[in-house]
Amino acid sequence: MSFWKQFKPKSCSVDLKAAEKDGVLTEIVANMVKSGILDKDLEESALRTLRDREELASTGIGMAVAIPHVKLPGLTKVVCCLSIHKEGVEWVAIDGEPVCILFTVLRPDRAGDEHDPQQHLEMMSWIARLSREADFRRFAKAAKTKTELVDLLKEMSAV
Repeated sequence: MSFWKQFKPKSCSVDLKAAEKDGVLTEIVANMVKSGILDKDLEESALRTLRDREELASTGIGMAVAIPHVKLPGLTKVVCCLSIHKEGVEWVAIDGEPVCILFTVLRPDRAGDEHDPQQHLEMMSWIARLSREADFRRFAKAAKTKTELVDLLKEMSAV
């Protein structure tokens, strides 16, 4: 499967504005709703679940990357976005550095016609591998449009 196809330009962002983690999560979820990939009825639940996940343990994996990801009751298929914070935001990442690149992934809480948990694990592995690629991080931070971000994912899909 071409995992990059899960990322739609309309839900991505190249210029997150919030100055702290909670605001960034709020902005990302609002972008998901505004773009139509996340139902407005799930906005509050998605935000609460992402916040709870961050309280449990930071999703900042280092190298300026965070991968906020949760199971969300009410979803029937995975929704995700790639967002860039140009200045970086404190995330309590494993390396202590600010986060600039955020892969946000919301998935159903059970298997279904549109959600295969095994494929989801493969996608998360792909995201983790991609995040370790210095070229990907450099080009993602330099992207000027949402379409450039998704094109970069497509280009790097063999990683």
